Amino acid sequence: MASLLPFLLFAFVATITPGPTNILVLSHSSRQGLLATLPIIFGACAAAALIVLVVGLGAGETLLRFPRVQQAMAWGGVLWLSWLALQIFRSAPPSLNPTEQQEQGLSVLGAATLQLVNPKVWMMAMAVVSVFVGGGDQTLQLLVLSLAFLLVSLPCMTLWALLGVGSRRLIGSPQAFRRMNAVLASLLLLSAWLTVLA
Repeated sequence: MASLLPFLLFAFVATITPGPTNILVLSHSSRQGLLATLPIIFGACAAAALIVLVVGLGAGETLLRFPRVQQAMAWGGVLWLSWLALQIFRSAPPSLNPTEQQEQGLSVLGAATLQLVNPKVWMMAMAVVSVFVGGGDQTLQLLVLSLAFLLVSLPCMTLWALLGVGSRRLIGSPQAFRRMNAVLASLLLLSAWLTVLA
């Protein structure tokens, strides 16, 4: 496991850099707050770690053998992310009155399912398996790497949620929230479509 330190750096970069999940976490926390976003963060991070494990246990080879399955997953992910971007764009700004009920955002299951169709997660998992899994007990290595990925991604995603909470404090008008939602929706669309058009 001499590659654990480079892997931790890789996991940090993979989860801290902007991507569909980061943008959704930021958007959700700006509307719903940090506590409501923590389960979503855990669901997304746990699903991504599980995908690393599943790819290492053989799903990666299957995907490489069937390019049409890869293509279908990528397009399914892009379409779903596009729908989520539309929901962000159309969402009402949060009420400045704390006693009013807020609309429900992304669910834990939705966040976990998002990882199944998120091309960035699958590409990352393929990179992990091909670069960081060596000889010896590969199942144990995959378990350690999956757990390490989970432990690195949780604080990275939480940082994005804190950015969302901070943006809520800085942006005090409904018009400013609408502009922020438009920017986040555009970024989500861009990050989704670049994966299939690049």
